[in-house]
Amino acid sequence: MAVVKTISAIGHRIVDTVWRIGVAARFFFLTLLYSGNCLRRFHLVIKELFSTGVMSLIIIIVAGLFVGMVLGLQGYETLKRYGSESALGVMVALGLVRELGPVMAALLFASRAGSAMTAEIGLMKATEQISAMEMMAVNPIARIVAPRFWAGVISMPLLAALFSAVGIFGGYLVGVVQIGVDEGSFWSQMQAAVDFREDIMNGIIKSVVFGTVVTVIALFEGFDAPPTAEGVSGATTRTVVTSSLAILMLDFVLTAIMFRGA
Repeated sequence: MAVVKTISAIGHRIVDTVWRIGVAARFFFLTLLYSGNCLRRFHLVIKELFSTGVMSLIIIIVAGLFVGMVLGLQGYETLKRYGSESALGVMVALGLVRELGPVMAALLFASRAGSAMTAEIGLMKATEQISAMEMMAVNPIARIVAPRFWAGVISMPLLAALFSAVGIFGGYLVGVVQIGVDEGSFWSQMQAAVDFREDIMNGIIKSVVFGTVVTVIALFEGFDAPPTAEGVSGATTRTVVTSSLAILMLDFVLTAIMFRGA
């Protein structure tokens, strides 16, 4: 009897998960379908860019600086064993542009902006603002969801690029200013080794994919949250957890695709 109950519970969870994935996919396509209105009234997107992008700048800059400094310090200690200290700039730049920049920025974006979007839409649902819009023949997906979606998609690559740039500066501060690596070697080898198409463009593609996935998860969880305080709290938690796992899994898949021929 216990085995039957366990199998039944597992099956129920699998069916529920598949159902939610299907509903989320439908929600994503509806968001794209009703995006024309917000793109014509682009001031709606700009307004959301402030809350999703500008308000995330501080945490992105501070985190990027310290990640770059730690990467420079650890990289120097590793490269020193092989007499390759001059390649510190290459290691810092490639590590940030290819991996740490998009991934860390996306994780911070999910924790700060994603959870805020979920909580905001969840509270709008709990206070029946979304129902009021529907009664006034205003499409809530076109008016509430679509501007936030495009704001997240636009701001994520910019935040990732800023994270990488500040991280490289942090690596420069530790490697060149503090430790004493040759400044010319630091910058020249970095410029020679970092390729625009293979490295920078791949990082941009990753950040766009991460921004799309995180924003869709955050908006869907908020829109699907039960209209209670406990429901909004649970949706916010699911946004951060699901987004973080999705970022890490997609990072592996994209890296395997992009660098399989390298």
